[in-house]
Amino acid sequence: MVLATTDDAATNELLERFIDGVRPLVPLVSVWVHGSIAAGADYQPGRSDLDLIAVVERPCTDAEEKELAALHEGLERARPLAEKLHCSYVPRQELAGPERDHLTWAMRELFRRPVDPVTRAELHRFGLVLYGRPVAGLLPEVTDGQLKEYIVRNAREYLLPCLEREELFQKDPWVDYGMLSSARALVTLRDGTLITKAEAFGVLARLGAPAEVVADIRRRRYGTEAGVGPASPEWLDRRAQLTLAFLRPQLRWIVDTYDEG
Repeated sequence: MVLATTDDAATNELLERFIDGVRPLVPLVSVWVHGSIAAGADYQPGRSDLDLIAVVERPCTDAEEKELAALHEGLERARPLAEKLHCSYVPRQELAGPERDHLTWAMRELFRRPVDPVTRAELHRFGLVLYGRPVAGLLPEVTDGQLKEYIVRNAREYLLPCLEREELFQKDPWVDYGMLSSARALVTLRDGTLITKAEAFGVLARLGAPAEVVADIRRRRYGTEAGVGPASPEWLDRRAQLTLAFLRPQLRWIVDTYDEG
């Protein structure tokens, strides 16, 4: 575990401002970084999320929750990159419960969600320390069995039902999430490896994913948007149908092959 820094000065400044802002508000134990920054080569300033876990000594009070919301809102007004900064606030005594919901700031609001086994595995394998104590000794390890069981359950109980809501896949985030997460899930189920989103493109190509959709995701994540206008309704419809036609059999195969329940 090392102090989290990036090659982008604006991102580093934002992370420093976040720590300076959050320390006086809550009894902070640690702040850990996972996701694309921790993985290294996959981070794209302004496009990639800044995924953080803040460990606190105890649950936040109602007053502290309001102060945290104000902190995040202020950062977003001052720093455009802060719109991508997501943080879950986890009491130290609750770190052992992957099923428990925790206070989280993401998508410009406070809500509650769990720190799932994939995130926990990322933290142990390549997480970074932004502040305080390291992951080892605080966060329980995730076994390969626990990781794979969660991935299959998520495919069966969350992703497959979402495919029935075709309107979701008119939107960029759902296309990206569905395509990239299915490729990453397959690799983890096969050999336990956690791959980046950038590495998932090669997996999608080998699986025969629709090339038009893969190219669209790659352009939006890694290419230039200069001179590119808004997508047409016709393309959004076609992209949604191509995505769903690929994901439905792919996710069903994952569940049928790896579900041991």
